[in-house]
Amino acid sequence: MLTSPAASSLSYADLYARWESSPWSATAIDLSVDARQWRDELSETQRRAVLWNYGLFFHGEHVVAATLSPFIDAAPLDEQKYFLATQQSDEARHAVFFTRFMTEVVGLGDSATAARAATDAHLTWGFRRTFGRLERLSRELQLDPSPQRFAAGLMLYHLVIEATLAQPGQHLFEEHLERDGILPGLLEGMRNISRDEQRHIGFGVKALADLVEDPSCRDAAVEMLREAMPWTIALYIPPDWDESLVESMGFTLEETFEKSIESLDSKLRAAGLPHEELNGAWPQDPALSHSERARHVGAMLRAHLVGDGSRPAIHDPTAVGYLFEAIGLSIDHRQAPPRRVTLAWDFTDHEPWHLVVEDGRAEAARGMPASPDLTLACHFQDWVDVATRRRDPRRAMLARRLRPRGDLRLLLSLPRLFGT
Repeated sequence: MLTSPAASSLSYADLYARWESSPWSATAIDLSVDARQWRDELSETQRRAVLWNYGLFFHGEHVVAATLSPFIDAAPLDEQKYFLATQQSDEARHAVFFTRFMTEVVGLGDSATAARAATDAHLTWGFRRTFGRLERLSRELQLDPSPQRFAAGLMLYHLVIEATLAQPGQHLFEEHLERDGILPGLLEGMRNISRDEQRHIGFGVKALADLVEDPSCRDAAVEMLREAMPWTIALYIPPDWDESLVESMGFTLEETFEKSIESLDSKLRAAGLPHEELNGAWPQDPALSHSERARHVGAMLRAHLVGDGSRPAIHDPTAVGYLFEAIGLSIDHRQAPPRRVTLAWDFTDHEPWHLVVEDGRAEAARGMPASPDLTLACHFQDWVDVATRRRDPRRAMLARRLRPRGDLRLLLSLPRLFGT
C-alpha cells in the first residue's frame, strides 16, 4: 500500500517499467472450463450474481477506456503522458477480456456492443451517475486541459473509481472465486486486472500528490470528491435490494463499504490530502473504525436516506442520527461563521433535529433548541432529498417545500458552508 513518502519517491519511469514487466494477454486466457461450469455447475443464483457484479466491471472498463485520451493530452509532463498511454492500453485489454467472458461464457451475443446492450439494465443509479460524470469530465478536459481540471480528473478516475470502487471489489471477487474453486479463467483475468489497477492507482496518487501542492488544484480535487460521494456510496446497491446478489459471492454490502472506505482513506493520505484538509468533502468521522463507518453507510442506505431516492425514506432513529452526523461532518470549516450558530430542522412528520456550529466544527442532536438562529420547516422526505443533492434547495424554497425562518443572512451562507 502506498504511503505519502512512497508517493513522493515513486517515479513515473518506475511505473512505466512495471507496465513493461507485467505483460499478459486478454485473448490467451482459457475460458473453456468457465463455460462448462457456467452451463453445468453454477446455480441460477450464482449465475445472476456473477452476471450482475461482473456486468458492472464490464461496463466500467468500457467507459474508462473510452474516456482516457483527454487525460493524456492534459497531463503536464511527458512522463505522465507515456504512462497514461499504457493505462489506456490496459483498460482496452480489460474491456476485451470482459467481452470474452460475457460472450464466450455467458453467451451474450458475439460482440462487445451486443454484450453491453444485454447487460445495460443491470447498471445501478450510482454507476450511471458516477461514470456519466467521468464521461462529462473527459469532455471538459478536452476544452480545458488545465492543471485544476486534470487534478479533478485524477480524483474521480484514479482515487474514486479505481481505488474506492474497483480495487476493493476486485479483491473480494478474487477471494470468492478462489475459495469456491469456480471460473478459473475469470479468476486469472481478475488477478491480472488487479495488478494493472494497482499500477494505475499508484500513478494517480503520485500525480495528484504532485498537483495538490498548488492550492487551486487541491480545491478542484476536493470539490470533485464532494460531488462524487453521494453517487459512489450507492453504486453497489443490488437491484430491488436483492442482497443475495452480493452475499452469494461470499461477502456482505458492509464488507464492501469497509474495504472501499479503507482504500480511499489510505490513497487520500498518500496523495497529501489528509481528512482534516478535505473541507467536509468526505463526511465521515476518522476516529471511528472502518467497520463502524461502513455500518453507518449501510444503515443510511437501508433506510433510503441516501441513494437514488426511488423509495421513501424510513424514519429509523439510528439511521437518521447517522445522516445528521454526516451533515455536520460535511461543513467546510473555512466558511464557518465567526460566531456560534444553531440550525434547526422543524419537521412536520418527524422529530426535530438541530446542528450547533462553532469554531469550524458542528455537533448534531435531536430536539428543537430554545433559540435557533435559523429554522428550516419541511417534510422529512423533502429535507432528505435536499441533503443528498437530489433536490435543489432554492427550488424547494420556491415551491414552499422548504420554509426558512430566522437569520436569512445565515441562510444565504449555507451553500458555502455545506459546499453546495
